[in-house]
Amino acid sequence: MAYSLGLTLYNLANRAEAAKPVDRPARPAGPLIWLHAPGPDSLSQVNGLAHRLEDEHGISVLLTSPEPPAKLHPGVIWQPMPADNPNEMRALLNHWHPDLIALAEGELRPALLHEAHERRIPSALIDARSPTLLRGREGWWPGLTRGLLGSFSAILAIDEPAARAFRRAGAAPSIVTVAGRMEHPGTVLRCSEAERSGLARLLATRPVWFAAGVPEAEEASVIAAHRAALKLAHRLLLILSPQDPARAPALAARLQQDEGWTTACRRDEEEPEADVQAYLAEPDGQGVNDFGLWYRLAPITYIGGGFGETGISRDPMEAAALGSAILHGRNAGQFGAALGRLASAQATCLVGSSEELAMRLGELLSPDRAAKLAHAAWIVESDGAEATQKVVAALCALMEAKT
Repeated sequence: MAYSLGLTLYNLANRAEAAKPVDRPARPAGPLIWLHAPGPDSLSQVNGLAHRLEDEHGISVLLTSPEPPAKLHPGVIWQPMPADNPNEMRALLNHWHPDLIALAEGELRPALLHEAHERRIPSALIDARSPTLLRGREGWWPGLTRGLLGSFSAILAIDEPAARAFRRAGAAPSIVTVAGRMEHPGTVLRCSEAERSGLARLLATRPVWFAAGVPEAEEASVIAAHRAALKLAHRLLLILSPQDPARAPALAARLQQDEGWTTACRRDEEEPEADVQAYLAEPDGQGVNDFGLWYRLAPITYIGGGFGETGISRDPMEAAALGSAILHGRNAGQFGAALGRLASAQATCLVGSSEELAMRLGELLSPDRAAKLAHAAWIVESDGAEATQKVVAALCALMEAKT
């Protein structure tokens, strides 16, 4: 690392901060990689990477982030990220002795990188987007960014514009490569192939769309869209999964009484026979496996929640991975990063109102239009899997080079 005046000033400014006591489990034996996700935009991908490294390569993983991931693989150790000052970093590195450190997004942590460099621990940037100093530690630190970038063994950028940003900031061109955006883990939901095959035969050539995780406030919008679409395709089947499973019986009764539609409920072990216009399917006993079934059977999926304050209720990459064209409202909620990737590839259809939902649904009833949208989304999801494999290969190569 080029020892800059900025790094000297940074460490002097933060040296008085004492390390806080932390309850740390024992370090597992063998090689260990420390992965850090600075925010929710990368946590899902980094957590998936941790799973791959532990499960496929037998490498222990310490994962740090401001908040724990929703699901943590049993072999991965999660810890909150301590403050970036020399005392905290020494305490953490003294305990964990990582063989490699990989930071996501491009967040530069000067105290950590200085301590790692002094101990000759290789470091990498993964899913790298732009070089940024740790939030809250910004200031006038002359030459700091350039010096820190010089300490990395590899920088794996999400695209060429990101790679150029790191080169312009001072990273050696030889260590900067374009790997792509890593995948969101666990997006390919499973289902019973026997059940899928049986339902596919039952539905035959019927057009089908799936309304997934629909909150009560959006039920009327979905019903209105289906009503309008039935005028274009009278055999159209709506598979409706309310966000609150308890609403399924009341919804079925409403559709029968107010709309005059023939309905069936999965809860009652009924099937979507030829005369059924709306099928109520809630994630109860089989949980997310039901969604894996409906995404496979429905060429079009509306993901509920985007009209409200909380945002969409399901990860759009689930539908993308299984070839269903995606409709959604404006509020992405916790899935902003995933929807952003899909939107940039023109792989989803944004709807801003009930009227627009009906209009866009009608357009996607054309098989060619739905297939084009679904294929674009599938490419985004598949590219993420390839990018993750590139990151895994790069990190494993750095581990082998260290030994």
